[in-house]
Amino acid sequence: MGRSELREHIFKMLFLVEFNGEEEMPEQVELYLDQIENLTEENREYIEKKHAAIAGKVEEIDELLNLHTTGWKTTRMNKVDLTILRLAVYEIKWDEDVPAGVAINEAVELAKKYSSDEGPSFVNGVLGKVAN
Repeated sequence: MGRSELREHIFKMLFLVEFNGEEEMPEQVELYLDQIENLTEENREYIEKKHAAIAGKVEEIDELLNLHTTGWKTTRMNKVDLTILRLAVYEIKWDEDVPAGVAINEAVELAKKYSSDEGPSFVNGVLGKVAN
């Protein structure tokens, strides 16, 4: 499984947080991971580890997003865009294995697939500010 596909699964797991209570998340994560076909133990471990790392930094990530957006606080953002931004900001600021340009490009691709027509440009603009 390639990095883009792994990232997409992490995005989907992060999105689950918007609909499930914190106490439900361990079970939801397990249910999600169990339904992925041909998931190797190595990929499962990567997804779980990165998901947990991002989830542990959500408050800090949201503070960064709120600092770099004008008129769009995280409380008003589309939940798909917010989830994509959280993933990408984590990769830009804390994941040394992912160059900022790659994180931004991958986030824009996720936005093209899952967000509104305006999503990709919004995500790109916000992440451009965060990366600088």
